[in-house]
Amino acid sequence: MANKTAFRKSDNQEEVNMNKTVFLGALTVAGLAAGASAAATLDDVKARGKLNCGVNTGLVGFAAPDANGVWEGFDVVVCRAVAAAVLGDANAVEFVPTTAKTRFTALSSGEVDLLSRNTTWTFSRDTDLKFDFVGVNYYDGQGFLVPKALGVSSAKELDGATVCIQTGTTTELNLADFFRSNNISYEPVPIETNAEGQQQYLAGACDAYTTDASGLASTRAAFENPGDHVILPEIISKEPLGPLVRHGDNDWGDIVRWTLNALITAEELGITSANVAELASARGSNPEINRLLGTEGDLGAMIGLDNEWARRAIAAVGNYGEVFEKNIGEKTPIGLSRGLNAQWTNGGLLYAPPFR
Repeated sequence: MANKTAFRKSDNQEEVNMNKTVFLGALTVAGLAAGASAAATLDDVKARGKLNCGVNTGLVGFAAPDANGVWEGFDVVVCRAVAAAVLGDANAVEFVPTTAKTRFTALSSGEVDLLSRNTTWTFSRDTDLKFDFVGVNYYDGQGFLVPKALGVSSAKELDGATVCIQTGTTTELNLADFFRSNNISYEPVPIETNAEGQQQYLAGACDAYTTDASGLASTRAAFENPGDHVILPEIISKEPLGPLVRHGDNDWGDIVRWTLNALITAEELGITSANVAELASARGSNPEINRLLGTEGDLGAMIGLDNEWARRAIAAVGNYGEVFEKNIGEKTPIGLSRGLNAQWTNGGLLYAPPFR
């Protein structure tokens, strides 16, 4: 009996060892596949000669084609900056319009290399959906847009209101939580795109439209009579918006992350699209400027690019402040102030890690 028991244990141990070997082998294969995926993204973009970038279907100031069909906007700039850094051409971008429902499929399937589409960085999107957010390019929060004629001055007065809301977004849960915590009710009017939401809202299908406050400002700016509509004072959530890539694209993620950081740091250091060439040729006494512009050190090699990658991105689109003011700033129809998106030195949250 003892021998039989010993045999069974030995037999089981062999099976355990075999299972461990298979499991570890699977991990190795998965790791190699992830590594190949990371290398493939950069290689594919270079071989293709253009960047495939997922953007909004249309949100003025953030991502929308102009009268000539040329895409422009705050989120579009991220795509163009990456293209300039990697390919040397800010126009080498294929823009892929995505809805709230289709954006994640487009990224995970490989249809796009990068998603730059007013997308909130959340725990589940980062972990469960297997994406890597590379940073925050706009700190936002959810708000409410209503007609002045509705006669309300607070979202807490919207008891029983119909509310237009995009499905497949963080705003759905935020809306439910807000009304529940304030013991008031609402009737949702589901929409898929901002264009549909604008149409439904203006047609009177809903009393209020809720989304990120920046999106509301963009939507209102497109109205024939924007002054007839107000954004209520309540901001009911944190919505850190930023570009994202697939898990496993670590090398590619580094390139997108540090391109965004380059634009943020450029503003802090006083580097603009107008003076970047002069600062690069002068090679001044500030070592971080020199490293960022590639006249000192070898940062480009660390991410598989040449040393002028950041210089090209800044020259093509400007620093973060230039991008903000041109697309969504106070002098534009969108009319947004810097607020939380001011540099950390000016009381905002904007802060990039050092280039060293």
